[in-house]
Amino acid sequence: MAQVLGFGDVTAARERFSSLQSGFAFLDAPGGSQVPDEVGDAIARTLREASANMGALYETSRRVGEIVLEAEVNAARFLGCRPHEVIFGPNMTSLNFMLSRTAGRDFAPGDEILVSSLDHDGGVAPWLELAHDKDLVVKHVELHDDTTLDYDDLRRKLCERTRVVAFAWASNAVGTIVDAQRVCSLAHEAGALAWIDAVHYAAHAPIDVAEVGADVLICSPYKFCGPHLGVAYGNERVLERWRPYKARPAPTTPLGRRFETGTLPYELLAGFNTTIAYLDSIGGFEAIVPYERELGERFLATISGNVTIYGLPGMEGRVPTFLVNVDGVSAAHVAQHMADRGIGVWAHDSWYSLDLYRRLGYEDQAVRLGFIHYNTTDEVDRLVAELDAVGR
Repeated sequence: MAQVLGFGDVTAARERFSSLQSGFAFLDAPGGSQVPDEVGDAIARTLREASANMGALYETSRRVGEIVLEAEVNAARFLGCRPHEVIFGPNMTSLNFMLSRTAGRDFAPGDEILVSSLDHDGGVAPWLELAHDKDLVVKHVELHDDTTLDYDDLRRKLCERTRVVAFAWASNAVGTIVDAQRVCSLAHEAGALAWIDAVHYAAHAPIDVAEVGADVLICSPYKFCGPHLGVAYGNERVLERWRPYKARPAPTTPLGRRFETGTLPYELLAGFNTTIAYLDSIGGFEAIVPYERELGERFLATISGNVTIYGLPGMEGRVPTFLVNVDGVSAAHVAQHMADRGIGVWAHDSWYSLDLYRRLGYEDQAVRLGFIHYNTTDEVDRLVAELDAVGR
């Protein structure tokens, strides 16, 4: 029986991915997704037919300009903003370092940055380095035992010196979701910027930066079937106040382009445009969200008692990303066992979530796995069976 995913069945979507035809089960979506063939084709076609730079009078340059404009429109629609509020860069971490330096030009010694204890270090290290350079203070907002954010602790730590509240919308390690609208509102009450790392969230749920009240939001298309690229939103009122780090002759309009350094990867922007078209074609997040939730619920309902899940026990308040250990078996052995049987999961120590890692209590490593819309219930069942086998 076909597994329904909005527009039709999952098999039809999977047929658009050469990488999914071998039978290997990619259950490693938290580390990056597989890419539809049409995205790779768009990248290759751009390198063949639009290898130029912007501003010239000939055809290939005009094609490049069209690709950039289309990418800004697509990113704006994906994020819920306006095209001139979109900024492209090589990846989330590079954009975060660049934008945090830009924001911090007028920060004073003793000013404070709040970060979440759920955060990937790509959302923390830029602020720590800025604090080192400018004698700022970085504080972590605490978590409850179930890995949900302690909003009361956030409220207590906000003060007149708080300049930025930076947080991950969803944990890349345990999948826990933060109430972004609530955090942004609290940040604004204190006169601080609300700064969101949406890298992990963006693959699993729709984003509306206006609805949640974000000032800055950054994500990465490689998490949702696109190329390796960074995409940022900056609120117009915020961007207009900032002085960019920029080569002087480079264009400064539209607004978001002030903050793009060097030549953009036009071929990757073409791939991004095709990624958005692919997501639209399968029904978008209206189809993706309930289907992925079904996969997560099936996993949680069928795993054996010798598998420890860190964080929230159910699908409420999380995306379908899970950090687990099998009792009495090392995480590295579990990951190798899975790879030998055609299932992709990872073993690691911190998952770059350094503050969260210290709180979870496991020794050495844990296994991270996660589902995305091209995974199937059969793959979930294979995973559960192999976790049971390695435990025995």
